[in-house]
Amino acid sequence: MKSLTRTEKLGYSFLVLLFSIGIYYANTNLEFFDTSYAQEDGFAEYGTAFMLLSIFLLLFSRLFKLWSVKSATWRFGMFIMGLVFLFGAGEEISWGQRIFNIESSEYFIEHNAQKETNLHNMVVDGTKINKLIFSQILTLVLVIYLIILPVIYRRFDGIKKLVDMFGVPISKWHHTIAFITATVLILAMPSTRKWELYELAFGVIFLLIFLNPLNKYIYKKR
Repeated sequence: MKSLTRTEKLGYSFLVLLFSIGIYYANTNLEFFDTSYAQEDGFAEYGTAFMLLSIFLLLFSRLFKLWSVKSATWRFGMFIMGLVFLFGAGEEISWGQRIFNIESSEYFIEHNAQKETNLHNMVVDGTKINKLIFSQILTLVLVIYLIILPVIYRRFDGIKKLVDMFGVPISKWHHTIAFITATVLILAMPSTRKWELYELAFGVIFLLIFLNPLNKYIYKKR
């Protein structure tokens, strides 16, 4: 714990509290867990959007701050990553549709599983985009990024140079361990609403990674 920053300690303490309460209610009062603790438009969903938006703001603040001293590839990487997290934040809350009480267009009413203005609940030829892309493909990306990439980054100089060139932050081992632990705990919960907590944990862990990655020097002027 001594090697962790104060922010990391706060982040992990929050995750411990989040999962402790979640596990308790998921196993003792499933109705409360589903309809209150992990409900639609609840603190977990908005918390996830806040975390993803925070990462976007962090990336773009670094992008503007270091624009004149960094390479085009670094700027490109930061820009694309920022857009990805902005997109994730917007999708999480259906781009503010429910907040501002905006009606969906006929297209989304017809093709969206929840009749909302977002892409991850779209249904194409009977297949939910959320299940195909935002579950299966995203899971593969997370495994590669949090488990495989940190290993090959440490072992191969060519990979290290390429990753640093595009400004991609590499997770430390405690970030990877936190992700694996959260995954195991989520899989053990007997609720279909548990994924809201998993998304929030994802947001917290990724914010910690981007704040203090293994290759933090990629954010320094040089």
